[in-house]
Amino acid sequence: MSVVARNVTVCSPLPVLGSGVEVPLVSGEKVTYAALDYAASAPALQRVWDDVAAYAPYYGSVHRGAGYLSQLSTDLFEQSRATVAEFLDLREDDQVVFTRATTDSLNLLAGVLPSGTRVFAFETEHHASLLPWPGRGLEVAYLRAPRSPHEAVAALDAALTAAGEGPKLVCVTGASNVTGEIWPVAELAAVAHAHGARIVLDAAQLAPHHRVSVRELDVDWVAFSGHKLYAPFGAGVLAGRADWLDEAEPYLAGGGASRTVARKTDGSVAVEWHRGPARHEAGSPNVIGAYAIASACRALAEAGLDSLHAREQLLIERLRAGLAEVPEVRVLTLFGEDHPRVGVLSFVVQGWNSSHFAAALSAEYGIGVRDGLFCAHPLVRTLLGGEETAPGECGAPEPSLPGERSLNAIRVSFGAGTPEEHVDRFLAAVRELVGNGSAWSYRTEGGRCVPDTRR
Repeated sequence: MSVVARNVTVCSPLPVLGSGVEVPLVSGEKVTYAALDYAASAPALQRVWDDVAAYAPYYGSVHRGAGYLSQLSTDLFEQSRATVAEFLDLREDDQVVFTRATTDSLNLLAGVLPSGTRVFAFETEHHASLLPWPGRGLEVAYLRAPRSPHEAVAALDAALTAAGEGPKLVCVTGASNVTGEIWPVAELAAVAHAHGARIVLDAAQLAPHHRVSVRELDVDWVAFSGHKLYAPFGAGVLAGRADWLDEAEPYLAGGGASRTVARKTDGSVAVEWHRGPARHEAGSPNVIGAYAIASACRALAEAGLDSLHAREQLLIERLRAGLAEVPEVRVLTLFGEDHPRVGVLSFVVQGWNSSHFAAALSAEYGIGVRDGLFCAHPLVRTLLGGEETAPGECGAPEPSLPGERSLNAIRVSFGAGTPEEHVDRFLAAVRELVGNGSAWSYRTEGGRCVPDTRR
């Protein structure tokens, strides 16, 4: 069943695992869990789970096996690679390498960069795309947080102009995991290429919500995680240009990456490494993980990414309008509240410590959000401007920098499986907590804010 809004056909929520799970409240009651932490890990689509379960009895070793199940699994693995390539609209010569997640993908890429490569990344990046580059003999330039897309493009242009000759790589997010704001990827790619640089897109937050075309964006590589794309944990993708991947030493040395291994007269071994994706997929591959990602890609494509995006925009508008009615809530943004975003939004509440607020949403309402700095510490510190949120009844995370005893925020995120009712429940809970306070007292235990049940 679907509804029509603004001349766009908007689909119903896609069925996801756990949609009917009941969780206990601190009061002893049970409610249906409202999962609003998709930016960390989206629930697996029921379609993906069913596909994996249907394949499981036919599970077999991949590559070089003579048996039927081995051949079937090998075909499935390689078909999954082709499905991902189609989903990303790759160029003919591009490769798809299966990894463990976005973090693994970007560390792989960092390991194959030519000697002397200069890397450019905005301080607004997730740690997965902020941290892989140092310590590898690479020169890294961290650009300050821009306050508009135009400023981002201009800052990169200036940095690359001053960089001079030699290999250069730009790393940029497609959508912020803190604000949900969509970055000007195509414009940044054009600037990078004008200066002879290459660019990798961290699409961990963009791909689950928005069409990603490598051809149209003109990026050199794209990385994303299965567990954010409605597939189970443990698999990811690095896709794009093959030359630097084929010229570098394998990411992992071992079987599968090696084409031939021969004993030399001096007692050592001579190795000829594969070219292509196998070069960086040593060991027994995660066939189920790759197949789950491919299944998610097919499910999203068949549901219609434009339709899913349109539905998500309605939820975003509903959320923003509801939060705007609560004066104590401040939504965090780099590019302005009206800038396009995916279903990710972070905020702070005047008079509340964010850990306390998030704990109350869970314990008293059965709503799962996230609190903290979201593995994007420099960005959240910039957005909060160094201000401390209120300590609340249960304190705050351990300090990491002077003056940041209570520096944290709350993040709500959703996607293709989120019903409108969950957004409405969340908004009602926010209004009630801000207006009346929490109904329970809280304390810090094991670094987390929890209800104090010692009565």
